[in-house]
Amino acid sequence: MRGTSGASLTAAQERFEPVLRAAGEGAKALGEQLFTVVSALDGSGALRRSLADPSRPGEDKARLVAGLLASGFDERVVDLVSGVARARWASDADLVDAVERLALDAVLASAEARGALESVEDELFRITRSLVGQREARHALSDTASDPARRTALVDALLTGKVDTVTHALARRATSALRGRRFVQTLIWYGDVAAERRRRLVASVTSGTMLDQAQTDRLAALLERAYGRAVQLNVTVDPVVIGGLRIQVGADVVDSTVLSRLADARRRLAG
Repeated sequence: MRGTSGASLTAAQERFEPVLRAAGEGAKALGEQLFTVVSALDGSGALRRSLADPSRPGEDKARLVAGLLASGFDERVVDLVSGVARARWASDADLVDAVERLALDAVLASAEARGALESVEDELFRITRSLVGQREARHALSDTASDPARRTALVDALLTGKVDTVTHALARRATSALRGRRFVQTLIWYGDVAAERRRRLVASVTSGTMLDQAQTDRLAALLERAYGRAVQLNVTVDPVVIGGLRIQVGADVVDSTVLSRLADARRRLAG
């Protein structure tokens, strides 16, 4: 996804990532609700067009989302999809694809929270490899003419008790909602997103004031040069921090806040 749609998806992911981190394993439930939204959008062209219509005010579209998801949906999901509706998309298909990607991010984040993301990535790969040469099975799992319940029953028969619950859930999703793709193609995409997520570092930044875009970009560039990998910044504003930044990347902590320096000075004087 590129251009306007790509920028809108990136912005939504940046807003959603701190929510996923806070949700931990509970992010899986958020992802499942988002997949339900994807299915609803796939089933209604009028709704898709309404939410992606650039001539319709963003707040009007957000109110439409809030009304549709008022019953049974987590507030965090409602907030996210409302934000997606406010954004600009090159096509209504891009909007739905973006919600699907956010749903996948959420489900994978739940595996990441319990240290199982690498296992999920490996299992997705092994499932696709196991289907090499299994033409009938591949066809059965991708047959749009068959009942989705029959396809998910086949997945259950193949995977129940043999893979991580996230792997199983994603495989069920891949066959029950084909979305114009084949089962193996979808699992390969899921695995690619899992691999991308594992390679990305997350830097938790605490600042006394909100960082502007230029400051955020400079900090991200510095950290990416230092670690040699893409870095996702999760910025928290804490008024108690008088100046400077506290940055944590994994086990590494860089604390340059004024309070930290004062505390260090007190320790030196006391020593």
